[in-house]
Parts: sequence; structure tokens; C-alpha cells
Amino acid sequence: MFQNLDIFKTAISMARHAGTQQAFSAQNVANADTPGYRAKELPEFHTTLRNALKGQRATRSQHLNGTVGREIEFTERQNATDPNGNTVSLEEEMVTAVNSKRQHDRALAIYRSNLNIIRTSLGR
Repeated sequence: MFQNLDIFKTAISMARHAGTQQAFSAQNVANADTPGYRAKELPEFHTTLRNALKGQRATRSQHLNGTVGREIEFTERQNATDPNGNTVSLEEEMVTAVNSKRQHDRALAIYRSNLNIIRTSLGR
């Protein structure tokens, strides 16, 4: 029954994604007045999860195919919102920050819920 606990791995991945998204949002806000700065965005979590399941993954550095660690794949916004070429929109960053917090809270709720199910099944 408890041999495969992928739900915990998924919840942890979701929380990490939310944290990275929040960090990018904070970096974008910090550079809101920097001329020529391109705002960084992460793809949605479900897209990154789906893409991660497609390719091969190495579990040790001695493996020939696949990757051990995953580099963060982000995109840069191309549409300049300021005359100086900056692509940061503070309104978009506020929405992104709220969505990141919601995603992080959702990941923690999933983790706690499944942990409570395991504790209940063990009688603790």
C-alpha cells in the first residue's frame, strides 16, 4: 500500500515550483525600473510536470542518458511595456505573486492531507 508515495513527490515539486515562481516575481519587481530588463516567467506547473515525465531521467551521474538535475526553464517576456524597453508589469507581478502563494498553500494542503491519511491508517 505504501510502496509508492508519488503524491508526496508531486506536492514537494509543486511547492518548489511555487517558490521559484515567487523568486522570479521578486526579481522582476526589483528590476522594474532597469532599462532593457526582460521579465522572467515560469511555465505553469502542470506543463513542467508533464514535460518532466516525457524524457529520460538519470538517477546517478554515471548514467549515459538523461539528466540528474533539472535546470530551470524560464521564458522572457518580449513585449515592452515601458519606453526604456523594460518588460516588467507590476500588475502582472502582483497577480503572479498571489498565484504562487495559492499554489504553495495548495501543495502544503495536499502534503498535510496525505500525511494525516497515513497517520490514521497506522493508528497514530
